[in-house]
Amino acid sequence: MVHAIRVTEHGGPAVMKWQAIDVPAPGAGEVLIRQTAIGLNFIDTYQRSGLYKQPLPFCPGNEGAGVVDAVGPDVMGFTPGDRVAYPSASGAYAEVRLIPAAKLVHIPDGITDRQAAAMMLKGMTAEYLIRRTYKVKPGDTILIHAAAGGVGLIVCQWAKHLGATVIGTVGTDEKAALAKAHGCDHPIVTTREDFVARVAEITNGKKLPVVYDSIGKDTFLKSLDCLAPFGLLAAFGQSSGNVEPLDIGLLAAKGSLYVTRPTLGTYIATPALLAETARDLFDVVAKGAVKLAVNQTYPLKDAVQAHIDLESRKTTGSTIFTV
Repeated sequence: MVHAIRVTEHGGPAVMKWQAIDVPAPGAGEVLIRQTAIGLNFIDTYQRSGLYKQPLPFCPGNEGAGVVDAVGPDVMGFTPGDRVAYPSASGAYAEVRLIPAAKLVHIPDGITDRQAAAMMLKGMTAEYLIRRTYKVKPGDTILIHAAAGGVGLIVCQWAKHLGATVIGTVGTDEKAALAKAHGCDHPIVTTREDFVARVAEITNGKKLPVVYDSIGKDTFLKSLDCLAPFGLLAAFGQSSGNVEPLDIGLLAAKGSLYVTRPTLGTYIATPALLAETARDLFDVVAKGAVKLAVNQTYPLKDAVQAHIDLESRKTTGSTIFTV
């Protein structure tokens, strides 16, 4: 019997239930995959809680890896036995699932299924942030919030590889040490340090060309204060809550600043963009420039506990479910 996590009402972690499901044969353009590893991300909690609305009932989760069991009519490029992964396709918390072939990429030799599940959404998010939203250059100094998280640890390593100086915010000394070990030059423990003051100190008052902020409500306005004139705030998440409405005159007053709210879906909207992003990500991992920190593993049936731990800030790096 095949099982999956199902959500029939929005709410806390307890609304997720482990249930038996029926999975039909793949239709036109679809692939049936037997999953081996599934990634956990903050967006999963947003969808479960109702912050990001999903039609009920639904299966949460957005990234995973596994092996092709069968392909539907008109599917080209995938055959049974292929190792595949995907970064952004709802319905991941399942032992077996259907997925459009256009959302899949092949996992190259040298990358494990667990690595792929841990890197797809977070790694591709890091890729678009530092390679396209603001293209990090040698000599840049950047700030990444939640530097010890899944996206944060990848950004720290990749930006350092590109020649940047990396400043990162964290919540504890343990997370500061973890971020530093992954390329963060200046970890800032926000429970006792003012990150705006520290950024000014580190940069000798010059401030920054870019801030990458996934925290949202608690950091947004202070992130603006870290930017040099014409700087960019890339607000790509809101783990502390939604940002309050913004008087755009504030951007003028603080130095003709820019704010963007990017999302991975736009950056991988076509199979060609998805494949290009995957190649860039797999390349830096294969070279060893980015090492993946899979610091927590849970059986898929224990998704409730995993969400509790994630929302309690008990996790670091990437978390995966095993199937």
